Amino acid sequence: MGASWLHGVCEENPLARLIGQLGLRLYRTSGDNSVLFDHDLESYALFDMDGHKVPPEMVIEVGKKFESLLEEAKQLRNEYDDDMSVSKAFTLVLKQRPDLRLEGLAYKVLQWYICRMEGWFAADADKISLHCIDEEELLEGGHGLMINGYSPVISALADGLDIRLNHRVKRIIWKMGAVQVHTDSGKVFKADAAVITVPLGVLKEKLIKFEPKLPEWKEAAISDLAMGNENKIALFFDNVFWPNVEFLGVVAPSSYGCSYFLNLHKATGHPVLIYMPAGSLADDIEKLSDEEAAGFAVLQLKRILPNAKDPIHFLVSHWGTDINCLGCYSYDAVGKPHDLYSRMRSPVDNLFFAGEATSDNFPGTVHGAFATGLIAAEACRRYLMDSFSHLALFQPVMAEMSPAKKLPLRISRM
Repeated sequence: MGASWLHGVCEENPLARLIGQLGLRLYRTSGDNSVLFDHDLESYALFDMDGHKVPPEMVIEVGKKFESLLEEAKQLRNEYDDDMSVSKAFTLVLKQRPDLRLEGLAYKVLQWYICRMEGWFAADADKISLHCIDEEELLEGGHGLMINGYSPVISALADGLDIRLNHRVKRIIWKMGAVQVHTDSGKVFKADAAVITVPLGVLKEKLIKFEPKLPEWKEAAISDLAMGNENKIALFFDNVFWPNVEFLGVVAPSSYGCSYFLNLHKATGHPVLIYMPAGSLADDIEKLSDEEAAGFAVLQLKRILPNAKDPIHFLVSHWGTDINCLGCYSYDAVGKPHDLYSRMRSPVDNLFFAGEATSDNFPGTVHGAFATGLIAAEACRRYLMDSFSHLALFQPVMAEMSPAKKLPLRISRM
């Protein structure tokens, strides 16, 4: 229900070594430089609201138009000093380039492409910064779906560590080279330093009180960096009744009305479809009950597949309102600088920060979060060595990964 992909299936990915050593399998959903980001047009079925299949040649042609539209929008950065939303940039380009304007079904297909872009950033196009849209570094190797999810990775990293679950932190007191972490149960943990990796949404809502307050530059970074929302509605059926493709899509007159279903049967063999709304649509669906949300997803499915059945089980995520995250991952808001990520990562005395919202190169990704965790841990270690150089060196609690030879990533497309 959370992170599913390894973005950049290559040795340069910070998680590649661990995933390879664990022998975890991946399902390739796209190669490099795909117009659909983490999918390509090799295995899909796209429909209009009446259930008619969109001709593949139209999907490809509109995809080229979308790529041109996006590139032309980026060129506007040379003409306008002030930032603007991607949506506004598209409007300006279409005024200048009538050859990129589309009508009828082709226009609806374009809205579907925009819908997929909004899913990548977890935000509506009218909220995404044009200046920062390509700041993220995309590793080579394409994108792979973690067939068994990220749970085996988390379990391997957690092995042997003293992890206290169900301890909600309410207050952090930091001063005089010491840290006190107070939980809602009244328990207090004392330490010389702390690494803080809670999601950006939790920090933005000030659910953890810092005493003394964090410096203004840190609070400003927390406030200005945007937190997106994307949810998953997993539908489990008793058998497969949909086309044997990697994803299904529904085109509409607006990106808000478009739909995207990930077919897990291709990767896992289980009869599961996952409906994935993002941005304001994800926010609105979170206002529904789980039954209503699943019903909404099934309704979109029945628009394109009249023989669609009702699921026998379903799961619904609520990342935007879940008190433990309040959003799914960060993105660059209009008018805000990309260096907010490095400011988020910068330590404050004996407080160190990590997580996807502190990764200026790989925001919104698991490997970005992991890499910043390693950076924060090393910075914390150096701080402690400098502060307590007269004491014996402490031993790290996380064991070194096996020095055994590198094992290749197991990725395929069945």
